[in-house]
Amino acid sequence: MTSLLIAVIYLAFISLGLPDSLLGSAWPTMQGVFGVPSSYAGYISMIISAMTILSSLISPRLIKKIPTAWIVIGSIFLTVAGLLGFSISGAYWMLCLFAVPYGLGAGCIDASLNHYVANHYSASVMNFLHCFYGLGAVISPNIMALALKYAHWREGYRWTACLQIGILIVCIFSLPLWKRRQGGEAQEAAESAGIMETLKRPGVVLTMIAFFSYCAGEATCFLWTSSYFAGTRPEMGKEIVASFGSLIFGGLMLGRLISGFVSRRAGDRLLIRVGIAVEFLGLLLIALPLRGYAVAAAGFLLAGTGMGPIYPAIQHMAPENFGKKYSAAAIGLQMASAYAGSMLMPALFGRIQQSAGIWLMPFYLAVFAALNIGLLEWAYRSIAKRGRMED
Repeated sequence: MTSLLIAVIYLAFISLGLPDSLLGSAWPTMQGVFGVPSSYAGYISMIISAMTILSSLISPRLIKKIPTAWIVIGSIFLTVAGLLGFSISGAYWMLCLFAVPYGLGAGCIDASLNHYVANHYSASVMNFLHCFYGLGAVISPNIMALALKYAHWREGYRWTACLQIGILIVCIFSLPLWKRRQGGEAQEAAESAGIMETLKRPGVVLTMIAFFSYCAGEATCFLWTSSYFAGTRPEMGKEIVASFGSLIFGGLMLGRLISGFVSRRAGDRLLIRVGIAVEFLGLLLIALPLRGYAVAAAGFLLAGTGMGPIYPAIQHMAPENFGKKYSAAAIGLQMASAYAGSMLMPALFGRIQQSAGIWLMPFYLAVFAALNIGLLEWAYRSIAKRGRMED
């Protein structure tokens, strides 16, 4: 029964990844259809992220009142509504409207499942969980590439929505698997601390800002990787450009798969340090002024591989760093901060690349990678100092 429940949780995280990479892979085509500047993708991304921040902030309250299984089901339903809404949108303002359920669905499922796995399973399970997020995010750009080749970008959203509906049905039928843990889950939720109390814990604010920096870079890759190749390698076909939106996601999946096997020996902090070093190497390859796209493509794949363990490792450390009492609120706050980075920084890059050129992308990403590791190291010292004082 436990193995079946883990399988369902992994499937739910595939559903979380499916919508995230569609806009970036389809936008070079969608932009022409709607007749708007390229930077307008950033505004849609901002709305999605704003709704995700809102749902992340309310997730601690929801976790106290609603079983995790029902949060997952409700969240997937909202993303289905958003995907189908995108597929029928005839004007840019309609995309902005349907971005609301698109984003609301992501925050709650992400926070609730991260909290659930961090408190009940090992670091390996957490890394494999986020690996399946990467699998979902790799699948959808390729669905969009097929849609652009054989049908229309709208079909890419519809086909992805059909996959989501299938996962939703599986989650509904899996409800009996969750019942065994509901008693312990309810007790943990009742004892958990609130947001204001959690903010006072040493290291919480620093990890929030670090998460902001991490997701600023990650979400910029999600949204602008395809556009980077379209802008710097104009000889590439639109189907190849769209499929290259999956490079960063493929790297994330690979990095989390590797981390899942080595996390017990390496530990979360070492995985983060090695991951950011690998990310910098990938950014260097992207920045090299070479002809063709092979080296840059390898760079995005390598950067994604380096990013892979960072998100799950920070989330898995929350109960250890801050205590189980504070973990639900800490994870919700970290995710709200993360999605603030996802909301603001890709849009900012959209403005920068529109005036200065999209070739700046690897340098923009390097700034956030440096902030990420610097803030995390600072947070570790603050947490260790608190531990010595409490001893």
